[in-house]
Amino acid sequence: MIRPIIQIGDPVLREVCTPVAPEDISSADVQALIYDLIDTKRAAGGAGIAAPQVGDARRIFIVEVKDNPRYPYKPEVPLDVVINPELEFLTDERFENYEGCLSIADLRGRVPRCPHIRIRGLDRTGKPFEKEVRGITAGTYQHEYDHLEGILFPDRVEKEDSLCSWDAFRTHHEDAFRREVEAIVTRWGS
Repeated sequence: MIRPIIQIGDPVLREVCTPVAPEDISSADVQALIYDLIDTKRAAGGAGIAAPQVGDARRIFIVEVKDNPRYPYKPEVPLDVVINPELEFLTDERFENYEGCLSIADLRGRVPRCPHIRIRGLDRTGKPFEKEVRGITAGTYQHEYDHLEGILFPDRVEKEDSLCSWDAFRTHHEDAFRREVEAIVTRWGS
């Protein structure tokens, strides 16, 4: 089911989300939330979505990029459901990611992100996993993780003059950012 996407100003977006009990992951309630997150993300054209963005303050997010017209420069990422994530930075380096958010309509801005992270959590069946994520995709995981901590991307913008509308991004910044993404992917992988 496609759910309404909660917009900035709603208190749920500022909550630190509650862990999901491992024994609850197979429940109809949690599985329905996972399917709804997938449907809602795909319908909205996002690269990811977190549970608070549909009004649910549990520690679940998904990432998926496939033929996405909203982010044509992002490498493809298979569907990944992440429950109760832990995130670890594996380098002190940062890159400037031009981010948007389904919960903040028509705003983009540059956010410093780590290009190499380790993420641990539970998958949609409750099985523990650990993996490294690199490049621009690492930025997507950090963005979604931030939602579970009550953090929105404008909170992390260091250069306020980078804030712009989607139209301004496409007109004035997207071509240059595509080249930056290519360099990040060349150096770090997806």
